Amino acid sequence: MSGENFAQRFMRTTGKLRFFFGPANRSSATHEMTEANKDLLVRRQAEAQQFETVTRPDGSTYVVPKDPSDQSLR
Repeated sequence: MSGENFAQRFMRTTGKLRFFFGPANRSSATHEMTEANKDLLVRRQAEAQQFETVTRPDGSTYVVPKDPSDQSLR
């Protein structure tokens, strides 16, 4: 092994890491969204608009519904 160059040692080391953590994701993030993903995104954004974040005096935060009559999370 003393005859290995840096690239060979690096590949051997990362190969051992991939054994534990799995292979790296090599898909592109620049592809077009599918219709199902677009619909899901719209639903999640609508759900997020129903809540607001409240900050306590000690700096901690929590999420409550924007509708004041909804007491489910209070």
